[in-house]
Amino acid sequence: MGVSLKDVAQRAGVSIKTVSNVVNNYQHVTPAMRAKVQQAIDELGYRPNLTARHLRKGRTGIIALAVPEFGNPYFAELAGAVVDAAARHDYTVLVDHTAGLREKELLVSQGFRSHVIDGLILSPIHLETEDLMARTETAPLVLLGEREYEAPYDHIAIDNVAASREAVRHLLDNGNRRIAFLGSRTGRERQPAHLRLRGWREELAAAGIEPDESLVVVTDGYGREDGATAMASLLDRGERPDAVFAYNDLIAIGAMRTITERGLSIPDDIAVVGFDDIEESRYGTTTLTTIAPDKEAIARLAVDSLVERLSGEPVSEPRRPRPGYRLIVRESTAPGRASALHKDL
Repeated sequence: MGVSLKDVAQRAGVSIKTVSNVVNNYQHVTPAMRAKVQQAIDELGYRPNLTARHLRKGRTGIIALAVPEFGNPYFAELAGAVVDAAARHDYTVLVDHTAGLREKELLVSQGFRSHVIDGLILSPIHLETEDLMARTETAPLVLLGEREYEAPYDHIAIDNVAASREAVRHLLDNGNRRIAFLGSRTGRERQPAHLRLRGWREELAAAGIEPDESLVVVTDGYGREDGATAMASLLDRGERPDAVFAYNDLIAIGAMRTITERGLSIPDDIAVVGFDDIEESRYGTTTLTTIAPDKEAIARLAVDSLVERLSGEPVSEPRRPRPGYRLIVRESTAPGRASALHKDL
């Protein structure tokens, strides 16, 4: 049989209420009393019944995280950060997979698992503002990702345009002028790909360089194969750039494979910058320069926002915090060099 609050109270020589106040971290407990109770907790090995605690508040103690791709390391790393952030609030995370399909994103956002979760953190790909405005589910929702929405929900996203401009500026500072963009998409102007492409265009224009649209390559997806195919298409058309800015690290890694297979050198012939700072970018034969979103800050802000809205306390209008990012310089743009330029916004 487990250790109870009563057992701790008897060991510490205090009331059960006092033990409860310490366990629940209430403020009105003297430091001496808190230390006395904590000593009893440690000696007896008491562990709070988190399920019971949540049930007393009418909660399940579970929040959901819905992401579009399990195969993309960025989302796997982000999910781990969300799990860690939720644990600090005594919440368990249920991870769901939408495969980037609109019907699944709709299903999740409209409360598919509302009977088992207290709130939802969603990283959508295809949902539009009108889909979110039509949501009738009352469980709190926090949005992740770089799509732009005009909907009444907290939305955690880095400044994609500014981060992309930082990446392109780095390439320009290294003397590159014919900079390709791999990973463009057609339609839906508020998608992350369009924001990153906008950053590419703006920074080139700011440097007095007319953006060469022939160096923009649309991809079907965001994986390694898409990057390899896009780079091959560019080279086969005779449009050899001296640098590449890729929508994400996976596209960049695929492009690097094609570049080396064609007998070209990185970065001497073609420099490459990615986006996401997945673990793979640090361990390739040529390490990848990349934009590194602060995944821990993204996760912490998302979970904190959800927990705050679950608290029942009055909350302000929907917030749009901007987590920081870093430009991490590695061998794909500067041989033998590794550094991080911080952009904590």
